[in-house]
Amino acid sequence: MTERATPRWLDVLWLIFLGGLALIPPVAELHKQLILLIIGISQLLETQFVRRAGKPGPAMAVLIKIVLATVLINHTGDPAAINSGYYPIYYLPVMTAAMYFGPVGTLLWTLAASVAYSSYLYQANLHFTITANSLSELLMRVLFFFFVAMTVNRFVMQYRVQVRRYQALSETLTEANRNLKLAQDEARRAERLAALGQLSAGLAHEIRNPLGVIKGSAEILTQKLDDANPLAKELAGYIYTEVNRVSALVSRFLDFARPSQLDLGAHDLATVVERCLKTVSEQGACKKASIKRDYASGLPPVMLDRDLCDQVFTNLFMNACEAMGEEGGDLRVRLRASDETTEARSVVVEVEDSGPGVPPEMKEQIFNPFVTTKKSGVGLGLAIVSKIVDAHGGSLKLVSEPGHGACFRVTFPAAADTEKGAKN
Repeated sequence: MTERATPRWLDVLWLIFLGGLALIPPVAELHKQLILLIIGISQLLETQFVRRAGKPGPAMAVLIKIVLATVLINHTGDPAAINSGYYPIYYLPVMTAAMYFGPVGTLLWTLAASVAYSSYLYQANLHFTITANSLSELLMRVLFFFFVAMTVNRFVMQYRVQVRRYQALSETLTEANRNLKLAQDEARRAERLAALGQLSAGLAHEIRNPLGVIKGSAEILTQKLDDANPLAKELAGYIYTEVNRVSALVSRFLDFARPSQLDLGAHDLATVVERCLKTVSEQGACKKASIKRDYASGLPPVMLDRDLCDQVFTNLFMNACEAMGEEGGDLRVRLRASDETTEARSVVVEVEDSGPGVPPEMKEQIFNPFVTTKKSGVGLGLAIVSKIVDAHGGSLKLVSEPGHGACFRVTFPAAADTEKGAKN
């Protein structure tokens, strides 16, 4: 049983049909007019009735129409109900069953309507002798019930198939539009990053040369000054320290701007992740964090540049620990095979912290340069991480919900698939 697959204008046609029956003599027959009125009201309110009645609603609607049709036949038959010219009223429950049910259900309800109509044979036998011709006419009427029911049911079933097909096509188009929009966003982001990378490279090279001169001058000035001028010596030290800081920042600009030269090799991703966790722990960044590991077994090796991927995971672990603050929290690291239904295999690393998470308004911009949630920071860390992962043919996504901590998902293609793609 499925939802009725007919337009509302068909109910209007049924009402016109019932109105025509009401105008056929005997017009003054009160019982006839009352029954036709009830049938018309039930037809108009059928949709609401079925919706409120729930699962048994369609069966109850068909049953009510069979009862009303039988009562109408009983009041319009003279001298026997089987001879009533109103017998086509049984098409109403028959067609309703064809609209709600499948072929088997339609046949059963049509059989019920036929039995209800044929039950008046007993009454007819009391008034006159039933001949072979009258039985043939009755059989023809019953067969037409089944003919109409199965014809309507066939068109209804085809209609439902077309509706499901159009719904599937609509869902496919919606998904394609969503993927296209994501691809367009990624393309625009890549264009912005490329333009920004070229600008950063030019500025970094231009800034590095005067920085070298300032740094050398500060070193010489520090050596020339004696303890008799402590203020000048302190200021020279400030110059030297700040120049080193700016030089480190310029180096990060160059890391972001220069093309990634990958030295690929097949590596176990769990080993790489463990080495980065050890490095972060030795630096004391995650000393108050509880590290929880969930590594799947049997994962394929991954083709990656070990040094660059050390930078990727070290940066993600440092960010997670800094996000949780001095009170610490849970740092969850999960390794598993990708659950995407594609031919290419891939390995997924999820780094999740128990911090405050990323604000919704920054979720789409978190991988752009100079975007950061920290009070201090340039905002190049995740941009560099994203650039390195993209160079490996992988993906980096923020998959967590706001207020539940940040979860970064890094996906790398498996070694066999990477080598196969390189050969092609």
